[in-house]
Parts: sequence; C-alpha cells; structure tokens
Amino acid sequence: MNFSLQKTALNDAHRPTIFPTADDAADAVADHLLATVKRDPKSVLGLATGQTPRRVYKRLVDAFLEGEVSFRDVETFNLDEYCGLAASHTDSFAAFMQRELFGLADFDPDSLNLIDGAAADLTAEAARYAALLRDSGGIDVQLLGLGANGHIGFNEPGSAHDSHVRIVDLSDETLSANQPSLTELRSVPSQAITLGIADILNAREIIMLATGPAKAAAVRRSLREKPSTDCPASLLRSHTNIHWYLDSAAAAELG
Repeated sequence: MNFSLQKTALNDAHRPTIFPTADDAADAVADHLLATVKRDPKSVLGLATGQTPRRVYKRLVDAFLEGEVSFRDVETFNLDEYCGLAASHTDSFAAFMQRELFGLADFDPDSLNLIDGAAADLTAEAARYAALLRDSGGIDVQLLGLGANGHIGFNEPGSAHDSHVRIVDLSDETLSANQPSLTELRSVPSQAITLGIADILNAREIIMLATGPAKAAAVRRSLREKPSTDCPASLLRSHTNIHWYLDSAAAAELG
C-alpha cells in the first residue's frame, strides 16, 4: 500500500516510498546511492552502521565487483562511533564498515573519514572530526537509519536541532537495542561520538531507511506528529531534499 497517495500534512519531500519487504527498500536505497556515485564519482557520502544498511552495502559491493561502479574517488564520513573502541576493535563501527563495505571495494583509505573512539582526548577528537567535515565542503548524501526511540545517528531524544559533533550518553533503549550486535564486548559502551542534528541537516540530500515493525511508532512520530526534540528524526522535516524508504512493516502506523 502506498501511503504517499493518502491525505497527509507532509509536502512531497517527506512522503515516503513504501516497499513490500525490507530487502526491496534496501535495494532501492542502494540504487539511489549507485546513481549518485555514477553521476558524481567524487561524491561525499555520509554512512550509517547497524543491521539496517547491511544489504545496501552488499549491493554496492556487488555493483563494484560486476564492474558497474568505482568508489575510488568517493569520500566518506561515518555517522558515529562508540567511545573507548579503536578502529581495530571488532565491535567498533569502523570495523563494521571495513567488513561490510570498505574492505570489499576500491575505496581509497585516505578518503575514509572515521571517528577515533579510542582517542586520549575525546572532546578534542569530536572537534577534529567536526573540522574535517567542515573542510570537506559538506556531505552530498547522508544515509540514516532510525532508532526505535526516534534517534538519528546517536542523537537521542532531547538532542537540540542545532547540535553538532559531540560526545553523547546513550539511552537505555539504545543500549538494549544494540546489545545483540556485539561480538566481543559484554555490554554496549555507554557513550558515543556522533554527528549532530545540525550536521545531518547540512547534508545536501538525506536518505532515511527504516524497516521492520519495531520502527513503526518512530516512523509515525517522525512523519505524522509535530516535529519535536522528543523524536529527533521528526526534526528532519525541515529538510527539503530527503527520501524516506520504508518497508510495509515500518509504515504500518501511517495508515
């Protein structure tokens, strides 16, 4: 069912595209990113981690292996990283990206911008990463996932719309949701460094991929209720070039 045809207070930029399955939604996101890189091989991509984008990255790798695209001139920025974890740690987001994407295609290691979660001075590391982002000229396309509590990146409920790269405390809900993805750690780190909401909104284009029934309430709050810091993803409503890719389960409460 395509909810974009129903009556809604949203403008065209925020009417979601809804797919029957999570795989279909991920494939559409991959096609969008591939079209971006083919159009501009020097694109700056903001990339997310977690279970949701794994199929997206597999599709990008497959396209590279089939000779369809090259990523050698692409620059990337990771959205966030756990505090206390070096890039070499299995449970770091840097290691995730290496396993799922960077190490399987022709990305230039010098063009992969990563947060050092093991930096001796994490405040200085956040400032360093903010400067890198600023000096790059900004992100062309930012890929996002959606937390069940409406977080984007690690901008938890209560995050200000004008927030920038910083250290954040993770909510109990986020800690619980991320626990099953750990392989070495016994518990999820309590803090992370994340791009702020303002940094995300500064991207020239945003892609939101949300799938599964656990995301349905956050999708409804983001797209149907008044924007509020209580649901950080709802603040994306101020962006004029955003694409919501949902599966039918995530869209179930939009009715």
